[in-house]
Amino acid sequence: MPFGEFNLIRKFFTRTYQRSDVSLGVGDDAAVVNVPQGKQLVVTTDTLVAGVHFPEETSPRDIAYKSIVVNLSDLAAMGAEPAWLTLCVNLPEVDHDWLQAFSESFYQTCERFHVQLIGGDTVQGPLSITVQAMGLVDSGKVLQRSGAQAGDLIYVSGTLGDAAIGLAMVQGRCAQNDDSDWFIGRLNRPEPRIELGLAAAPYCSAAIDISDGLAADLSHVLEAGTCGATVYVDSVPLSVEAKRYFEQQGDIDWTQVLASGDDYELCLTVSPENETRLVEAATSVSVPVSKVGEITEDPAMRLLEDAGNEIKLKDAGYDHFS
Repeated sequence: MPFGEFNLIRKFFTRTYQRSDVSLGVGDDAAVVNVPQGKQLVVTTDTLVAGVHFPEETSPRDIAYKSIVVNLSDLAAMGAEPAWLTLCVNLPEVDHDWLQAFSESFYQTCERFHVQLIGGDTVQGPLSITVQAMGLVDSGKVLQRSGAQAGDLIYVSGTLGDAAIGLAMVQGRCAQNDDSDWFIGRLNRPEPRIELGLAAAPYCSAAIDISDGLAADLSHVLEAGTCGATVYVDSVPLSVEAKRYFEQQGDIDWTQVLASGDDYELCLTVSPENETRLVEAATSVSVPVSKVGEITEDPAMRLLEDAGNEIKLKDAGYDHFS
């Protein structure tokens, strides 16, 4: 006898992590949530498709985790506090072991980041996961892409390029090494910079999360603000593991660092007057940030080495349709 969609939902997706602002969650035609007075709702959606956004052999626990945090990263870039999620799962078949592992990881991740699953859908088809995340921000205080101005400084959080190396290792495009677990962990388990987004938002002029590579995502900020940028590539932060990897390769592959996806760090622009406040905010939440360039009036992006040489990337960044 077929297991059935509603049995699937009851068994795997009706556990409760209950927020006080949820009046009605999973199990009805729609959810009901309470948006506090003086707050605005920030909504984002991401779909992860097997073989496109994650390798086919990725564990269900890692898929569940990443399906949530890529959305929380978008909320972080808006300076929003995460609150609620919806989940749409497209499944080739009902695999109880896969679903058990996926749902356990999904709810563990919800509890870690204080968000509640309030609804969604399950359908049959090629494996894909769609999560919609909703967050709250003080009215009129949302951080957008469009505020960068000439003279602003460009900062990024964390380190860049680790996930790209991890993906290359998983796909067999480069050999694995003693640091493989680190790189593959950065690919499958990125850390959404929620606390940084909340702490830094009052001082920044613009922000975006780095999901498609710094070059591609910064270009969206420049387009929205009708400005340009100079990025000093020698200031781009690399992990100890990435430095060791590139030493073994003989040179830094800036295309891999700047034009590959899955970093899920934040790119922030800030006026010189607010620079100290941004750095203090980042320190207060224990997230490292690095100054990597500045916004210019010239509507172009230049990537410069300290020696003054301009870097040309082999790829502009991840794009689904290129």
